[in-house]
Amino acid sequence: MKNTTARKRNRRDRYDGYYLSGLDSMHVMMPYMFGPRTKNEAVMSEVIDLTEVDKYLAEKNAANPEFKYTWFHVITAVIAKTILLRPKMNYFIAGGRYYERKKIEVAFNVKRKFSDDAEEVMAKFVLDPAGGSPLEQGHTYVQKIVTKARSESESIGITNTLDVVKVLPRPLFRLLSWILRKMEYYGHYPKGLAKDDPCYSSAYLTNLGSIKLHADYHHLFDWGTMSFFVVISEKKPEPFWQEDGSYQLRNTIRLGMTVDERIADGYYFSKSVKIMRRLFANPALLELDAATPVQID
Repeated sequence: MKNTTARKRNRRDRYDGYYLSGLDSMHVMMPYMFGPRTKNEAVMSEVIDLTEVDKYLAEKNAANPEFKYTWFHVITAVIAKTILLRPKMNYFIAGGRYYERKKIEVAFNVKRKFSDDAEEVMAKFVLDPAGGSPLEQGHTYVQKIVTKARSESESIGITNTLDVVKVLPRPLFRLLSWILRKMEYYGHYPKGLAKDDPCYSSAYLTNLGSIKLHADYHHLFDWGTMSFFVVISEKKPEPFWQEDGSYQLRNTIRLGMTVDERIADGYYFSKSVKIMRRLFANPALLELDAATPVQID
């Protein structure tokens, strides 16, 4: 699959993705032979040692910033930077064709308050590769969207659109859904709808640990173009065993990652995870420019 920084315009490009030409025959046929995205899920699970992250956050928050830095900001920055450094993690399949997304977008939900009937706001962080530190970019965005979601009563983003169409009769709703799927197949899905739709993103994060829900897996969606889903578990101590049989209890978070296995092979995913591990072990690297390479063994 071709991946170049200077791209020539291709008539098959989408507004949100560059068409990937030069695929081998296996990849050309995979979208047709193996079915939709939800039938091509590969699942990875990583226990993240937060020892260095905890130290780093303590130092960052020692100055008592108005909006504290948290491990969610670190995770968001790690995911975004990894996708930037590993372009295939930003691939998606639409209309039976492979594309590389033009932006790095990390989506997540923000609950206005912790109650059964509280509304969830859809948020989408867009990493600027030339915008400096991915951690600072993510921290600034999360502060903005959380403050807005919890201080305003009106709907935000795609919720506004859903509030309009939800009142349609079922036949019209089914027709609208069919039309939108056809538009997506041919690369003409409305930009205004995709802009705030988390299913049109590079990765979707769900912080289930914040609500004490223990789950390591979430399926992908056949709606949209998102090929990467990350479940964040509850922070808890786990034993790390030493060679002499002793162990140390360390704070950990488990990341359950679901990917569309058609976009890359296991070796590519493995190297991508190694970059993530390196960033969690050295969170100060997130203060460097987003495009700064990360050395791994």
